[in-house]
Amino acid sequence: MSNTSSSTRSGLAGLTLAAVGVVYGDIGTSPLYALKEVFAHGHVRLTAENIYGVLSLVFWTLTVVVSVKYVLLILRADNNGEGGLIAMLALASQAVKSRPALRRRLLLLGIFGTAIFFGDGVITPAISVLSAVEGLEVATPALRPYVVPLTLVVLTGLFMVQRRGTASVGRLFGPVMVVWFVVLAVLGLQHIAENPTILWALSPHYALVFLLGNPAVAFIALGSVVLCVTGAEALYADMGHFGKRPIRLAWFSLAMPALVLNYFGQGAMLLEHPSKVGNPFFEMAPAWALYPLIGLATCATVIASQALITAAFSVTKQAIQLGYLPRLRILHTSVKEAGQIYVPFINWGLYVCIVIAVVVFQSTTKLAAAYGIAVTIDMLITTTMTFFVIRYGWKYPWSLCFAATGFFFIVDFVYFSANVVKVFDGGWFPVAIGAIMFLLMMTWKQGRKLMAARLREDAIDLTSFLEAVFVSPPTRVQGTAVFLVSEQGITPNALLHNLKHNKVLHATNLFVTVKQHEVPWIGFDKRCEMAPLGHDCWQVTLNFGFKNEPDVPEALALLERQGCVIDAMDTSYFLSRDIVIPTIGSGMAAWREKLFAGMHRNAAAAADFLSLPTNRVVELGSKVEI
Repeated sequence: MSNTSSSTRSGLAGLTLAAVGVVYGDIGTSPLYALKEVFAHGHVRLTAENIYGVLSLVFWTLTVVVSVKYVLLILRADNNGEGGLIAMLALASQAVKSRPALRRRLLLLGIFGTAIFFGDGVITPAISVLSAVEGLEVATPALRPYVVPLTLVVLTGLFMVQRRGTASVGRLFGPVMVVWFVVLAVLGLQHIAENPTILWALSPHYALVFLLGNPAVAFIALGSVVLCVTGAEALYADMGHFGKRPIRLAWFSLAMPALVLNYFGQGAMLLEHPSKVGNPFFEMAPAWALYPLIGLATCATVIASQALITAAFSVTKQAIQLGYLPRLRILHTSVKEAGQIYVPFINWGLYVCIVIAVVVFQSTTKLAAAYGIAVTIDMLITTTMTFFVIRYGWKYPWSLCFAATGFFFIVDFVYFSANVVKVFDGGWFPVAIGAIMFLLMMTWKQGRKLMAARLREDAIDLTSFLEAVFVSPPTRVQGTAVFLVSEQGITPNALLHNLKHNKVLHATNLFVTVKQHEVPWIGFDKRCEMAPLGHDCWQVTLNFGFKNEPDVPEALALLERQGCVIDAMDTSYFLSRDIVIPTIGSGMAAWREKLFAGMHRNAAAAADFLSLPTNRVVELGSKVEI
């Protein structure tokens, strides 16, 4: 019994350490720039009253938004153990499936939030690494011209190593971030000890006085205060990797105390030395520790960036499997962990956008204006989705649901409003990236619908076709033919072409439809559904969740349980390679149809996406007008 409990404690400790490295990298590096940005523009004067008020706001923002909303409430909304905006979207859409109009609106909202995430994915590495390298300016102003070039060098190295995978480097994430949080706490305690009265700012009284005393100034300050909770979405998104308990334990035992101590330490220092407001984080350090701190901060920001890049790969894969993005080349970087993937197109697309952001904005002060709006949009969307999950999914009373999420919605909306005013100062950048991604995702989804509708119009009923074929059956050859078809019950073009040109039919024919469902995982016990069509022909449905690997040969091997034995070496896979032809008429605008045709043409091969053996795939082309 003691061995079991010891093993459990050891496993929990390991998961908690890993959670510190991956989950809290982003929010853990926010002290580099959050407090600095509140006072950077001169709108909020550096007075004792304002310092107390801002610190009180920071503490209660961390408490309300992160501790209460995300750690205690949102983490409860797991989709079979998985979290993140797509998992929440799947939960919400399932909860309101009896209300089609509402479901469509929630899907649009969730997909927009997912698109905005890519904007966040550009800003986070840019502002994080740049804020760490800017510490060189504190060491000596002579190094200022090298800040942007060094930032680009670090980011280039980070994106170049992505193809190697993160397994080996990932083992260092937890220990490095633990050291980082300990350093945050020590730096803060040093200055709090010199001016312990700063701890009075823990009282919400100071936040209320600041907000009510000068609402206009406080409103501007909120746009920067929200930077202290950047990365809060990662708590929910990474739930499937670590579980709720390690994430909660890491937050309350290490991350939150270290962050609060550091912010209050910065405030205590500014009370005594207002001239250090230019970069209060690095000004906290003694001269001898400055360069080591810059090195540690750079490592921490690289870890924060890595976590977000990895999340971008995961979100992309999920969006592809839900049908909102075209198939992209996905490489697995680990033979043990299915979740460790590398998506070259997303990797280098993010890199190009990040380089543009660093070169255009040049400093964290300018990037901070772009940062807050992406964060607050996703916070608002998550809160909205949560309401529909707990009301229609969990069946909680209307009043309780409204009270629970309404409070958080108001908080999120206030922070969002404070960042909207910064749209023209840089907030347009992540919104523009999000809007482009949303356009691509909706164009792909709509294009696929139009294409499916056109294929149905021209399709021949499979059962009727087979009956007609077997009136005068063609020559049967040994082996199994697997025909991949997008919709059950229709005759695949590949079969028509095969009969027309080769005039033969295999001994066994499987008409396989791959279905992606709005749940993360579907087990092997529910993977395959099979129905006989006669003459050794079978209709097969393969079910996958949005986090499952769509491996068709592996799934078809499970048919042996149902009496259908398939010899892998004697099986051929037939796919229809459709060429999209945009035409004038109903459907999408002409430019969107051309965009869809281009996306369809450049999508990765279906054979690779479905894990088909390349030496056993036959592709037969056809044209589809939309």
